[in-house]
Amino acid sequence: MAPSRISPPPAADFSQGLTKEQLEFWDTNGFLLIPDALSQETVKELLGESNKMLNDFPLEDHPMTKFTTGDSEGSGHVTDQYFLESGDKIRFFFEEDAFDAQGTLTKPKHLAINKIGHYLHHLSPSFACASINAQNARIAHSLGFQDPRVLQSMIICKQPEIGGRVPPHQDSVFLYTDPPSAVGFWYALDNASAENGCLSFAAGSHKRAPIRQRFVRNEEHGGTHFVQNEGAQWPEGLEEDEEVKKEVYELGEVKAGTLVLIHGNLLHKSEKNVSKKGRVAYTYHVIEGEKEYDGRNWLQPPATGFTKLAGATKA
Repeated sequence: MAPSRISPPPAADFSQGLTKEQLEFWDTNGFLLIPDALSQETVKELLGESNKMLNDFPLEDHPMTKFTTGDSEGSGHVTDQYFLESGDKIRFFFEEDAFDAQGTLTKPKHLAINKIGHYLHHLSPSFACASINAQNARIAHSLGFQDPRVLQSMIICKQPEIGGRVPPHQDSVFLYTDPPSAVGFWYALDNASAENGCLSFAAGSHKRAPIRQRFVRNEEHGGTHFVQNEGAQWPEGLEEDEEVKKEVYELGEVKAGTLVLIHGNLLHKSEKNVSKKGRVAYTYHVIEGEKEYDGRNWLQPPATGFTKLAGATKA
């Protein structure tokens, strides 16, 4: 199992952050695959914690909120307070196809959840340890962050047979700073393949696709919606590729323990999982703390602010 484009091999350790070859690949393609970033012991621990959460959460007081990724008008997005107030909590969001036409849950709850979010990196000791550590700080430092802040941590469940398709999107649309600065840290906790809906990337699109929209709170009607982005559309210092081309998506098949770094402007997607084999991933995002993150963003910081990724700031 291998992606259609192989990332450069990682260094023997992360004491110096990313290698020159990795950074060149990142700059050209806007994504990077780093095998064995998590030990198999850590993968087992995080999977165990994920399964415990999926089995233990109560249905009795759950609003049965579904999470979908919608079209450009935002019609498919969650619009209730359960979602909007999840930035400092651990909450559970269902797959659309886990319900029948009458709204009855048709799958066991542990096989019906689309994602768990969005404060795992603070409230779960296991996920906090996997997120806020020196290795990730050195990676962020390599990517040019001065004051990296961690936000929106999620367990993503691509459930067997019903795991929903995620259309092409850019993470900075949803986690906007001015100028854009978001980078996704995505860890495979199971093997991810074309069969079970692995990620796909439009290599180099981070230099061709500006952030034209933002996903924000709808202050007038409640919920969320997409609006035109009136701020910067490109990260600071990015050299834009002005060539117009039809985007071609490359599979990112990876083994459990792999870290996938995703540029906030990069177009990426995943297909529906119609197989009988699910997959679980853990992901969080990092933004530059020095950039403006305003009150319109759907995700708002907790009272203590977004979590510092300690150790990444230059001495």
